[in-house]
Amino acid sequence: MSKYHVYGIGNALVDMEFQLSPELLQQLSIDKGVMTLIDESRERELIETLSDRPSKMISGGSAANTLVAIGQLGGKCFYSCKVADDESGEFYMKDLVSCGIETNLQHHEPGEGITGKCLVFVTPDADRTMNTYLGVSATFSKDELVPHAIEDSQYLYIEGYLLGDTNGKEAAIVARDIAQKAGVKTALSLSDPNMVKFFKEGLIEVIGSGLDFIFANESEALQMADTDNLQGAIAHFKTLAKGFAITIGPKGSVIFDGEQLLEIPAQKVEAIDTVGAGDMYAGAFLYGITHGMSYEKAGHLASRAASKIVTSYGPRLSAEETKALLS
Repeated sequence: MSKYHVYGIGNALVDMEFQLSPELLQQLSIDKGVMTLIDESRERELIETLSDRPSKMISGGSAANTLVAIGQLGGKCFYSCKVADDESGEFYMKDLVSCGIETNLQHHEPGEGITGKCLVFVTPDADRTMNTYLGVSATFSKDELVPHAIEDSQYLYIEGYLLGDTNGKEAAIVARDIAQKAGVKTALSLSDPNMVKFFKEGLIEVIGSGLDFIFANESEALQMADTDNLQGAIAHFKTLAKGFAITIGPKGSVIFDGEQLLEIPAQKVEAIDTVGAGDMYAGAFLYGITHGMSYEKAGHLASRAASKIVTSYGPRLSAEETKALLS
């Protein structure tokens, strides 16, 4: 019996979420609806400009959000990431541990530099736009991996955002190799349309001869498959992984379980913030399949979870709200 249900690797980012109008995004020269990497001076400039606006702060990053969801549902997770020896880094580690996630940060010294931050802008149409300063997370490497914890997990979960950097990509490949050698299943999230647009070669390298599972939204899937129709994307994804889930916003999702394609409807809700919907979907799904659920049942749980998260601000639900998804 494995000690961990899921071992995740990703960028450790302190999320700061703001509610803005599309007009203000335009004024600030921010590309709406995607994740854009920024440097430290741009991050400082934006934080100063928005200093009079309320913001919500949590230990974020895509894979961290996914693992927190699994932990809240009752799963056991380990997370490898990198933070700096600063106030944000200390906040990040304490927040992770308070969510019941084990991490390399409890055993490794923090790095020199600045802990990464993700400025999340939510517009009234519930769209999410992110400007990310990776900080010390950009130097995440295979040194942050804990091989024995990977080997003692049911799944390795790789965050696609890591692959924008050579060290991160190498760490993902090393982790994948450790997992596959130990018979641990491998899963990858494509993370963002811009990651597929600019770093497709890195994603293909990490996929290698094939993974066990891939998570993508429709625009990421179409971009990955170089097609403008979902059927073409589905056919292409069958060559990349044994199984996959493609989320299609309010239309729900399609899941391939290795044999059949399952159509999972979305629950009808009034979305106010789509931040973390994909992370929550992946977390609930991975919890399901590591706890004896069929792909279909796990898909319905994931759909419920994603529908719930978009009705509140921020990438996480309370532990009580997440646990209630199982009833």
